Amino acid sequence: MPTDSGRAGHATGGVQAGSPGTGSAAGSTLRRGAAGWALLGSELAVLFRRGRTWAMLLALAAVPVLIAVAVRLSTSGPAPGRGPAFLDRVAQNGLFVALTAVVVSTPLFLPLTIAVSAGDTIAGEAGLGTLRYLLTAPAGRARLLLVKYAGAAAFCCAAALTVIAAGIGIGAALFPVGPVPLLSGDTVGVGEAMLRLLLIAGYVAVSLLGLSAVGLFVSTLTEVPVGAMAATAVLSVISQVLDSLPQLQWLHPWLFSHYWLGFADLLRQPIEWSSFADNALLQAGYIVVFGTLAYGRFATKDILS
Repeated sequence: MPTDSGRAGHATGGVQAGSPGTGSAAGSTLRRGAAGWALLGSELAVLFRRGRTWAMLLALAAVPVLIAVAVRLSTSGPAPGRGPAFLDRVAQNGLFVALTAVVVSTPLFLPLTIAVSAGDTIAGEAGLGTLRYLLTAPAGRARLLLVKYAGAAAFCCAAALTVIAAGIGIGAALFPVGPVPLLSGDTVGVGEAMLRLLLIAGYVAVSLLGLSAVGLFVSTLTEVPVGAMAATAVLSVISQVLDSLPQLQWLHPWLFSHYWLGFADLLRQPIEWSSFADNALLQAGYIVVFGTLAYGRFATKDILS
């Protein structure tokens, strides 16, 4: 076992017998790795202990609840072809509450909560004055950025699952649940329908990863978290507006919101995976580009002033 004098000798450049330099380097790497995982665990614990986080998740859960209650209290029911997709099928099968809630939440409510979560990643710490303490060894700026983005990605997953789970729960409570007709005309059982709803939650979570990367970058530009949140939300709206203009059709495949509603392909038999793959590739591109920009900004950021 290396002694204290052995470790001191290595620190001053000497190599003690039975204590190779590579062992010290490996130990240092292991300590940095353990510190990174500890930092991630701390970040997730702080994120999901915040009252704001749970308030946003409860607000998302309220969307399917409001839809289900409104349909339940309606005497005539929604007219076919009116309102959000799948709304006219809610009364016949409660699982359609989750699908309708996802359609309603994806353009506005989900991006808004993601903007709050991602915009607060770095700017929130800078505003509180805790950023300099997080960057003490062995954390480092690159590791901190990765941990902060991992927290934002975890919130993406939690937000999408909240909408789906709340929709399934309230739909089963207020309406009958049975086999689900797909867009291709086939019908699947309740078990497979549940699996497809989980796939849709995964699709939506992946769809929001690009926006989270944009929010992370914006968060490195300011020490005012509200400004970063607002700017990220505005960029989300701008992307969707541009995606709705036929004159900019050449630009549409490059917008991070372009495939947000492409989860309809998961409701076909067999499942059409091309939209999922295109969406994942697009979001990965945004993660790489804006993650690089975030690091470039953060690596030169003065955290002491």
